[in-house]
Amino acid sequence: MISHIRSVGSEKRKRVGRPCSLYRTALVLLSVVLVSLLVNQGRASDNQRLFNNAVIRVQHLHQLAAKMINDFEDSLLPEERRQLSKIFPLSFCNSDYIEAPTGKDETQKSSMLKLLHISSRLIESWEFPSQTLSGTVSNSLTIGNPNQITEKLADLKMGISVLIKGCLDGQPNMDDNDSLPLPFEDFYLTTGESNLRENFRLLACFKKDMHKVETYLRVANCRRSLDSNCTL
Repeated sequence: MISHIRSVGSEKRKRVGRPCSLYRTALVLLSVVLVSLLVNQGRASDNQRLFNNAVIRVQHLHQLAAKMINDFEDSLLPEERRQLSKIFPLSFCNSDYIEAPTGKDETQKSSMLKLLHISSRLIESWEFPSQTLSGTVSNSLTIGNPNQITEKLADLKMGISVLIKGCLDGQPNMDDNDSLPLPFEDFYLTTGESNLRENFRLLACFKKDMHKVETYLRVANCRRSLDSNCTL
């Protein structure tokens, strides 16, 4: 009789203990889910901040390029302006050798990762020419420290690299374009043009490429939100 009572009591304690155990397990799982959500939200916030900074930086470079070329044109004589308007093919730039979307539709269809890769290669293609750009125009244009352009490009490239790593999330980089050599760095010094044409080509191509990167980064940023209308 006594053993039977003990057995019944033991069973009751087990039944009472089971809900408590399940409750503790549920609390642990809930805590894990909440921590995971907070971590993901933190990463998303960091990525958004990086994207915003990258867009702001390339906007500044694009505006700087526009000011530089406007100042350059203002410094020319009327005859020199007429010459440049006739002989300079704007499409002939170093970046033309880099595979990139050719229009709005193709840009909008490109993935976020592809746009980031192309932006990185465009920025990288100006690492050497930007030094020539600063040295060439600093005597006639007011752009502050001649090394500013090169430094800003380096900062932008670093930010884009971080964004690419975030998109890959530990996965191997399968972008074939990364293994391709960049267009030759002394492109703008080997065209055999006069200083006037060479300087103008350098400025015009820099402005053109910064506009490309700004467009690609804007669309890539928009790609992060699935319900956004990423129209150009």
